[in-house]
Amino acid sequence: MITGHFGVAAAVKAAEQRTPLWALMLATVWLDVLFVPLLLTGIEYMEDVPGTVGGYGESYIYADYTHSLIGALLIAVLTGWVAMHWWGRRSGLVIGAVVFSHWLLDLVVHRPDMPVLPGNLGDLPRMGLGLWKLGEVALLVEVALLLIGMALYWRATRRARMSEGKPGFVVGLMGACGAVTVALDLAGI
Repeated sequence: MITGHFGVAAAVKAAEQRTPLWALMLATVWLDVLFVPLLLTGIEYMEDVPGTVGGYGESYIYADYTHSLIGALLIAVLTGWVAMHWWGRRSGLVIGAVVFSHWLLDLVVHRPDMPVLPGNLGDLPRMGLGLWKLGEVALLVEVALLLIGMALYWRATRRARMSEGKPGFVVGLMGACGAVTVALDLAGI
């Protein structure tokens, strides 16, 4: 869902000009950035869904700390607090909300592998609506999120009369990043 997350960052930037785009792009994938070292150390892990080859959306992702509901909220609040000190209260709130938007989008696509509490304390039922079970639909939703975000960003930057080249370059870069992440997802990487 990386591509869809980038679309959210672009859409938010269209409405919130004061927060740097790079910070929004990082915020939207921040839970995954934190997931990587925990994955590499075996604290969080992934398993292929039985009967699949582990391609796009064909994994259970046991990110029990970074992608638990409460863990994601805590990470969002902490990240927003740090951002508040750099860019002000409003940008801090926006950054925190964008960090948490990652969890909300993941809830839609993930299989039920997202716990409520960090470390799956209490062994409560895991959450996930499972749109990834319909791979083509999930991919279309992801691409649609990116295209909508790009269009909103383009329109907002054109209206703000930014330099002629910058909006086109940024939208092109977003499209290229989206294409690369979709290709990597489809390749199962």
